[in-house]
Amino acid sequence: MKRLHGRPPGRGARAPLLLAVPALLAVAFLLLPLVGVLARTEWGALGAHLTSPATVEALTLSLVVSFWALGLSLLLGVPLAWLLARVPFRGKAIVRSLVLLPMVLPPTVGGVALLLAFGRRGLVGPWLESTFGVTLPFNTSGAVVAATFVAMPFLVISLEGALAGLRPRYEETAASLGASPVRVFFTVTLPMVAPGLLAGAALTWARALGEFGATITFAGNLPGTTQTLPLQVYLLLQEEPEAATSVSLLLLAIAMAVLLALRGNWTGTPSARRTPTSGVPVEEAAGPAAPPVERIPDAGVGEPDGPGAGGRWGLHAEVDGFTELVLDAEPGTTIAVVGPNGAGKTTLLRALLGLTPRAQAVLRLGDTDVTGLPPHRRQVAWVPQDGALFPRLSALANTAYGLRARGVPRAEARREAQRWLDRLGVGPLAHRRPAQLSGGQAQRVALARALAARPRLLLLDEPLAALDQTTRAHVRHTLRSHLAGFGGVCLIVTHDPVEAVSLADRVLVLQDGRPLQDASPAEVSRHPRSPWVARMLGRNAWPGTATATGLDLEGGGTLVTAEQPPPGTPALAIIAPEAVAVHRERPGGSPRNVWPGTVREITASGSRLRVLVTSDRAPALVAEITPQAAAELGLADGVAVWTGVKATEVTVVPL
Repeated sequence: MKRLHGRPPGRGARAPLLLAVPALLAVAFLLLPLVGVLARTEWGALGAHLTSPATVEALTLSLVVSFWALGLSLLLGVPLAWLLARVPFRGKAIVRSLVLLPMVLPPTVGGVALLLAFGRRGLVGPWLESTFGVTLPFNTSGAVVAATFVAMPFLVISLEGALAGLRPRYEETAASLGASPVRVFFTVTLPMVAPGLLAGAALTWARALGEFGATITFAGNLPGTTQTLPLQVYLLLQEEPEAATSVSLLLLAIAMAVLLALRGNWTGTPSARRTPTSGVPVEEAAGPAAPPVERIPDAGVGEPDGPGAGGRWGLHAEVDGFTELVLDAEPGTTIAVVGPNGAGKTTLLRALLGLTPRAQAVLRLGDTDVTGLPPHRRQVAWVPQDGALFPRLSALANTAYGLRARGVPRAEARREAQRWLDRLGVGPLAHRRPAQLSGGQAQRVALARALAARPRLLLLDEPLAALDQTTRAHVRHTLRSHLAGFGGVCLIVTHDPVEAVSLADRVLVLQDGRPLQDASPAEVSRHPRSPWVARMLGRNAWPGTATATGLDLEGGGTLVTAEQPPPGTPALAIIAPEAVAVHRERPGGSPRNVWPGTVREITASGSRLRVLVTSDRAPALVAEITPQAAAELGLADGVAVWTGVKATEVTVVPL
């Protein structure tokens, strides 16, 4: 095949000379000193130079100092990085500036500052010497302090970046399973930011190994005590330049090895669930599918083995803040929480968990008031939309996490976790990690993990939203069978009317943080009090004000109805799409509500078509017709039509 252009295939646009030339000069500027070291090294004497007693002694001391500095940096820097990334407090910018200061401060100035703080005449030096007998200047411990001072910022900045990139839902989920903050930090946070921690540790060690200015100023240059390898290079330059070049080459090789090992990942990347290879169906990418849900024994969630099982806990919550409501529910009740984006659904769940300052909840579960308890002691389990499975743990270890956090012995926790996985049809996948699971399998594992934690209140935040239709139906069937025996209360946030109707005993409709309707699914379906809910149910919903003959619509126009509340009453007109007639010519006969309009969109809904019609005389209207009728009418985007609705087909709900 001929090339149509002179540029090789797959190669990007050529860089402008105005940018390319300075860039190449910059590379040459950085490369030439390294080439100089390589060119001036006496390769024949390299071994002798590096194995001389003085060099070996200095190298040994450098390794001791650098590893002690790394240990101190981990001990002090990891909590500091977590504080900067996770805790809001006044003066954070000042603290972060203090962390960065040693990176921009001249090392000798840093040594002077250390001397004035920890020297024998410094601020705390005399106290350290008189109380603990510790003298830092001109001592190996002083070299460690100097190296830590200049190197620890690399760890803090690297780890803080990794922590900032870690979404807190993993830690919040762990807390909802009963893990204390310390346990969450060591079992969830640190494993997930391991790349950032390793990158920061490597940079810290390399910087400590090469530290010179602060060390010679604060700790001196005493052979065998504070004379590290960089200090020896400085002395050798005056006495044996060839040996100094060889030792410099060693330090250069170590630094380059560290940088190449990091491969450019200075801050690391928090672990996350990987997406299966493109083009491979998610079930295939995850391996063999779990057994069909229909084969799962319908064991109720109130029947797990172990202490604390089989209880029944009602719910009383008084929520105040962005979301305001009072919620009471009997044991075994499932409540679907619905509403438009920003209605306060997730805020409600987080208030019940004790995880948000936007709203506070007075919460009683059964006979226990848990209002003053931290999230990990409330026995309120949370399943976020994506499940938030811990990436480094297997499905079995994920499921056992809550039990282990509550003190259940390891063997017993794993046995009970396996039983929960078996109940939810993912038992054969117990030893797989989340990245090896499909979306439906991962969601079932997340549900098993929440149920195994023996919660008194179960919160599910759109648990099926990320699943395909077939998997969603299977997981919905499984969830319904297990919620049937749950002894606590379950709240499910959903945008799916099928979930709300099939899973819930009650539907709580929120709008602007306030409850708009709290009724049975059948009542909400028949008489929705929210335009959003009506549209979620597939209905046309037009708010307006009642008149003697119908409604004056907020969007303009009037609607004639058969029955209406007293004039002046705010009301919602509900029109089923199948009650809307579509014509190409103005219809005659009985319809009392007729408008001209234009077809704007046609979509499939099962075996029928939904046609969106816009008009300047009425709000947008959705009609549902058969494909045959659409073909006979010649409907297409932009076609002019007439729509008609009988007055008797309009349901009016007072607001």
